[in-house]
Amino acid sequence: MSTEQDQPWHRFYPPGVSAQIPPAPFASIGEMVRATAATHGPRPAFSNLGTELSFTEVDELSDRFASFLQHELGLVKGDRIVLQMPNVLQYPVAMFAALKAGLVVVNANPLYTSAEMSRVLADAEPRALLALANFADRIEQALPGSSVEHVILTEVADLMPTPKRLAVNALLKHVKKMVPGHGIDPVIPFRQAMAAGSRRAFAPPEIAPEDTAFLQYTGGTTGGPKAAVLTHANLIANEEQFIRLMPSILPGASPRIIAALPLYHVFSLTVNCLGFFRFGAHNVLITNPRDIPAFVKTLRKGPPEGIILVNTLAAALLENEDFRALDFSRLAITVAGGMAVRTSVAARWKDVTGKDIVEGYGLTEASPVVSVNPVHMPPRPGTIGVPLPSTEVQVRGEDGQPVPAGEKGELAVRGPQVMRGYWNRPEETAEVLDAAGWLLTGDIATADADGFLTIVDRKKEIIVVSGFNVYPGEIEDAAMLHPKVAEAGVTGVPDERSGEAPKLFVVRRDESLTAEELMTHLREQLAGYKRPRSIEFREELPKSNVGKVLRRELA
Repeated sequence: MSTEQDQPWHRFYPPGVSAQIPPAPFASIGEMVRATAATHGPRPAFSNLGTELSFTEVDELSDRFASFLQHELGLVKGDRIVLQMPNVLQYPVAMFAALKAGLVVVNANPLYTSAEMSRVLADAEPRALLALANFADRIEQALPGSSVEHVILTEVADLMPTPKRLAVNALLKHVKKMVPGHGIDPVIPFRQAMAAGSRRAFAPPEIAPEDTAFLQYTGGTTGGPKAAVLTHANLIANEEQFIRLMPSILPGASPRIIAALPLYHVFSLTVNCLGFFRFGAHNVLITNPRDIPAFVKTLRKGPPEGIILVNTLAAALLENEDFRALDFSRLAITVAGGMAVRTSVAARWKDVTGKDIVEGYGLTEASPVVSVNPVHMPPRPGTIGVPLPSTEVQVRGEDGQPVPAGEKGELAVRGPQVMRGYWNRPEETAEVLDAAGWLLTGDIATADADGFLTIVDRKKEIIVVSGFNVYPGEIEDAAMLHPKVAEAGVTGVPDERSGEAPKLFVVRRDESLTAEELMTHLREQLAGYKRPRSIEFREELPKSNVGKVLRRELA
């Protein structure tokens, strides 16, 4: 299947959308930000907890922080900076600033334990780190021995008007006790950094399309951290591929889009922070999507035209009576990413909102979006839609050759959104990326006669928990650190809430080991979403003839 000629799926694109996207209109994401701000100026670009930033303000504030990074910290093109924040206004400002300054952004999940953070710092070797102060205690434990020279801490309301900023930050720190004490020294407060950046003009460096923009961690099949190297060209191509599908259903100016997925997740990064920003939409940032009553209150205050979420969140919202009573007359599109949507959830969503959930498919290594169901017509349930413009796909058999329509094979992808490779991992890069630019996804798929794709299995043994990739090897390695564990194996099991959940199988070295004791140990090693939902003790684990645990036979 090639985009060089007419393909069956091209007829499912919205009217006016061609099979190829034109050459990238910008050399860098920084250029995109400036051009978009010039076009949409005073309109709201991002809002959070009732405070809005216009496109002009986002551009100006990011220039200010870029000046600080450049002049005060002395960071230069190619240096890495870690960003560890939930959805707050500081994230897009800092992310755009770093990219304008030619830095490489390393997104870090705020749920990381100090041990996980240490591994990321060791692998990425960043010079600077900007994080929400709520995570300072864990960051402090991860810093010793790292390459980090500068730590900047921010509080949730730092970009809000003064009265509100003081009230919200005081509430979180002194009443809710959500900001722990720490001993990081020196530390630079974000507001101080912004003030320093305003004193000198930012001098934009020359940035080429193929320069690295992100090290986006996706884990590794052997358990260690593994980052996809994503360029400015990769991200610009993917947001252009995606937003070209939107005008047919979002014709008005400044549509209100709910960004419920964290912006540090590659799906929300590309679709919300880059794509819908470029589109001129108003991204409403949800800091804590687990707080369903507060989420519903946000929806009630400003009915959205679009909602970006995952199956887990859709299911939770549908259980809320106040959500079901909302006015959805303006809702034009709901896009689910990060994990498969359960049929029952999709049906209930349609009943409640009157709109289908649009499913697609992506992976970090493709920036991430590869395919999506046509947004202007009813979706084909169970499919991941058709390839984006300028995207080639093949379903390959064991011999590496394309198989006929309807037959299973490994999905391979080629397009301008495909990563350059894995950071400092040439062998692993060579395993998934060939000289012709084809990316082997590790997912088993079928394609029908119209080109609609369906994922039927995973060649890789990733467990997808609420949209996050969880690698069995990482959990097994953590379990094996316990002195009473002799062997460990992990597999994914269905979970109504999170789609999948890890289940840990253990052979005890010491019969006194209990599930509670082991879970206590794992809480110190793994973020919550990576922890097994259940533990089963066995006398032995199934193994191959070379002694490798056969995860597929564990269930």
